[in-house]
Amino acid sequence: MSESSKLLRVLLLGANGQVGRAWQETLHGVNVVAALGRDQLDIGDLDRLGDRLYDLAEAIKPNVIVNAAAYTAVDRAEDEEQLAYDINALAPGVIASVASNLGVPMVHYSTDYVFDGHGQAPFIETDAPSPLSVYGRSKLAGERAVQAVGGAHLILRTSWVFGVHGQNFLKTMLRLAQTRDELRVVNDQVGAPTSADLLAKVPSQMLQQIQHPSDPRWGVYHLCPTGYTSWHGYAVYLIEKAREMGWPIQLANESIIGIASSEFPVKARRPHNSRLSTQKLQQTFAIALPDWRVGVDQVLQVLEPGA
Repeated sequence: MSESSKLLRVLLLGANGQVGRAWQETLHGVNVVAALGRDQLDIGDLDRLGDRLYDLAEAIKPNVIVNAAAYTAVDRAEDEEQLAYDINALAPGVIASVASNLGVPMVHYSTDYVFDGHGQAPFIETDAPSPLSVYGRSKLAGERAVQAVGGAHLILRTSWVFGVHGQNFLKTMLRLAQTRDELRVVNDQVGAPTSADLLAKVPSQMLQQIQHPSDPRWGVYHLCPTGYTSWHGYAVYLIEKAREMGWPIQLANESIIGIASSEFPVKARRPHNSRLSTQKLQQTFAIALPDWRVGVDQVLQVLEPGA
């Protein structure tokens, strides 16, 4: 990225996902010059990915490539390991190689699932990863593939993503709270619900500050809001807030029941501690991150009936 230009010309992969859609919303100083969904560029098609992406980038001249595409079906990944690795591990390495050959940086998203979730302290970027699932292992392999290329990159680990678009926990809870008499929600997994808008806004701010491929600030960062909650605490806050805003909530507060993970068996193991320290990001870029409830409130405002 040249020092004379702060306008981000973004080639965006995964345009139809939650984070991809957020990048296409209005962001100051950002021009998404190409937003590619799976129908335009299937990153799982490894035989053609490199050549097709290079040709596209040569034609449109982006100054950053953002990879918001991922295989995110955590439980299904246990049975589709090769597909998960193709998309989450091998494709990022190809994308990073194209970006490096073009001399442009890459933004890549990763996950709290690279950690095993032991303890209660927030994980920092230099803590040793130890993923519990195929999904987590494939995302960690993707991080390492990007790093191995050696080009300028931002790898952003995040947690519990939600947004206006797509399917997510927030929208599922809202739907069920309007029809169910009781909800049973896991209360022994703790993390920070993260809005897709934050995952687009913050890296765009980071990129505005980084002007040269040799800048020492490229690397791995944790990006999520401040504060932590359990899935149960998240559901309770969300449903209470939605009721205040006039949603037709049928569910009583006392009918949102906290349960242990063992009472809700799933194929892939989840970390109990998904706390991520964002101190490195906040100090390096002087960016203040909001409390997780702010993002929840903002999405509710957009989704609110009649809004």
